[in-house]
Amino acid sequence: MRRYERASTMLTSNRPVEDWGKLLGDAAAVSAMLDRLLHHGHVLKCGPRQLAHQNRLATTGGGAG
Repeated sequence: MRRYERASTMLTSNRPVEDWGKLLGDAAAVSAMLDRLLHHGHVLKCGPRQLAHQNRLATTGGGAG
């Protein structure tokens, strides 16, 4: 709460956001946390699928990759 809109925060996870409620056991609390985190936030998705797509674009010359 003290950091909200005062400092940068980075979270990383190897689990999809949709699973966080089940993992942490309180879907309402997770929803409130995500509302605050994403209010002024950016979501960056990284992983095999995204990297494979970028590599495919780079090798074929398509996109801004």
